[in-house]
Amino acid sequence: MYEFPFELDEFQKDACKYIDDGKSVVVCAPTGAGKTVIAQHAIHRALESGKRIFYTTPLKALSNQKYFDFGEKYGHEKVGLLTGDTSINRNGQIVVMTTEVFRNMLYGTNFGSVSDNLKDVQYVVLDEVHYMNDEQRGTVWEESIIYCPVNVQIIALSATVANADELTDWINTVHSKTELVNTDFRPVPLRFYYFDSSQPNRLLPLLTPSGQLNKKIKPEKRLFGKKFQNKKSYVKEVIRNLKEQDMLPAIYFTFSRKKCDEQMEKCASLDLITKGERAKIQQFIDEYIAENPHLYNNKHIEYLLCGVASHHAGLLPAWKNLVEKLFQQGLIKVVFATETLAAGINMPARSTVISSTSKRTDSGHRMLTASEFLQMSGRAGRRGMDEVGYVTVVGTQFQSPEEVAELVLSGANPLESRFSPSYSMVLNLLQRFSLDEAKELILKSFGYFSAGSRLQPLLKLKEQLENDVKARDFACPYKLTDKQMYEYDKLRYIYVQNRQTYKKICKQERAKNRPLSQEALAFGRETKALLEKMHSFKCDNCKLYKKHSKNIEVVDRFNVRLNKLDKEIEKQKDIFWNKFLAHRAVLIDYGYLKDDYPTEQGKTTSQIRSENELFLAEIIFSRLLEDLTPAQLAAVVCAITTEDLRIDIPYLPISEPVRKTLNNIKNIRRKLDKIQARYSVENPMYINAYFSSLIELWVEGAEWESITEQVDVGEGDIVRSFKRVVDVLRQFTTIDSVPEALVFTAREAIDKIMREPIDVD
Repeated sequence: MYEFPFELDEFQKDACKYIDDGKSVVVCAPTGAGKTVIAQHAIHRALESGKRIFYTTPLKALSNQKYFDFGEKYGHEKVGLLTGDTSINRNGQIVVMTTEVFRNMLYGTNFGSVSDNLKDVQYVVLDEVHYMNDEQRGTVWEESIIYCPVNVQIIALSATVANADELTDWINTVHSKTELVNTDFRPVPLRFYYFDSSQPNRLLPLLTPSGQLNKKIKPEKRLFGKKFQNKKSYVKEVIRNLKEQDMLPAIYFTFSRKKCDEQMEKCASLDLITKGERAKIQQFIDEYIAENPHLYNNKHIEYLLCGVASHHAGLLPAWKNLVEKLFQQGLIKVVFATETLAAGINMPARSTVISSTSKRTDSGHRMLTASEFLQMSGRAGRRGMDEVGYVTVVGTQFQSPEEVAELVLSGANPLESRFSPSYSMVLNLLQRFSLDEAKELILKSFGYFSAGSRLQPLLKLKEQLENDVKARDFACPYKLTDKQMYEYDKLRYIYVQNRQTYKKICKQERAKNRPLSQEALAFGRETKALLEKMHSFKCDNCKLYKKHSKNIEVVDRFNVRLNKLDKEIEKQKDIFWNKFLAHRAVLIDYGYLKDDYPTEQGKTTSQIRSENELFLAEIIFSRLLEDLTPAQLAAVVCAITTEDLRIDIPYLPISEPVRKTLNNIKNIRRKLDKIQARYSVENPMYINAYFSSLIELWVEGAEWESITEQVDVGEGDIVRSFKRVVDVLRQFTTIDSVPEALVFTAREAIDKIMREPIDVD
């Protein structure tokens, strides 16, 4: 075992031993427990034996950070970096990459053969493997594990999850011998506090020594209408308390970018830093801005000089990087951040403040999940610097102190599969495997493996309904069956209808002073015969008849629900394979698959990475993009890669060629929409020109300030939408069968987009 200059914790020793024994390992431990040490052990093993190791992360920013850290530690010549838009030393011994890049390598299509891609690779570290829970991107982790060659050891590092054993069993089944190292050990224990606005001058311990809710905490008053809008913010009081109790630096989590900025402004007047620290911040900013001149006029600089900052997706990447560096050096005392900061970035603090344990969603407020809360609170406590980490929850009217205590004491949520077949997955699998082999791989997904637990609520409901049916087993005093009862009911119903009809005929004929016809008399005799037949049934005089009849009606309703439930259970059992077949059906309709093998167009589509690869392929093959200028091409791609936004953005006029092209693309979407609906496929297709005019101006050479002043959205949002365009344009230059003219235009557009601040990570 590699000797570290410090004593390893037991869970770290166990994991390193499993790696030495040639096994894969799942390490499940709280944030800040020291999972990276295990990856470092594998790196040393690879370096010693002349083998290679891949280190994958879910985020480009995290990959960049790991690349820099490993370069400093092991020598830059040994370390490579592969992300969507960066390729450095791809044959290095240690290659850091996003998990998407690793998955794409395993498909072995436009990345070269799998054997070439994974030559001499002994280990792959899947950092933050709990991202499997991610709604949009969770599939990538499952694919990476399913397709990873069995001779490569997987080192899966995860935050605390409830079903780590299930995840381990699954990897054991689909990959190779895998051991679980599961610990709730925290090197820096957490202490929980509560801010109660009725007692603003102190922080109250949330729990008593015996783990009960502190009775001194009072719930917040419910406010409505104008009172709620004018509600006082207590952020300054919270930070003042933290300062007085020596609990800074802190990350203050809030769920609104606007609030992050507002709270930073409110706390700028607090005296949080010394003159010496202010001078150091100024010097650091001057040096950093000399390298990143686009930040020169940033309106947040004055707040950094007060020791406070905000950190969210609306800010420029280079600015967030500056905030992170200052915070890591202990110069920024409070960072007001959205929950995205909880995901992997190295920014430990002495305290974390959680502004609310409920968050607003499209369907109203909901409580944070236990895993979300753990991820945020886990940022508190710096290993080797703090004996204790502090977590303060701020009281709000949307949560009760009891709910907060319950959340703090509850364990993590289980990992749930987000596996979802796509057009690209179907084409890639059928390019390499038969339909039966593809089915085998789909049935290897974690979603299928964990179907038992996923189906548990449905099976429980079925059991409950079956018990309800049994409980309604009616004991007929005459031992009649339900079938006989049905016969009597049917007879009774016909008799009642006939009797009413016969009475009407008699009444009408009397009114006309006419005798009844032979047909009417015969009908009367039939009706009387029905009555006599009814009298022959025991039910006719039974006092329990109504109760028995009602019981049958209820049981029938239960049986209808049971039938529906059985169908839903069957559907859920094969949901992944059915989705695969639905996508396959659409591809066959479009001629991208023939005899379950991709056509030339299908092969091109298999290399595309987007939310709807078929939509993008159809746009490429339509030849609509070929006569556009670089600026117009960027504007069109921007519209088809920008998702629906919740905010209102004023319409900015786009050039005529862009408008016409988007109108033609709407026809492509209309046709695909119809065919997707036929097979119940739900893959999004966007045509949103929110930022199209901005990118058109940018490619034509406009200044950044003139771009950002046109819309009231975060600069980070604009950067992200432009980078998404670059990602698709780059695909135009690498995938097969793209017309040469389009490749040249795409390259030119990329060159013109990738200037400061877009090219700064």
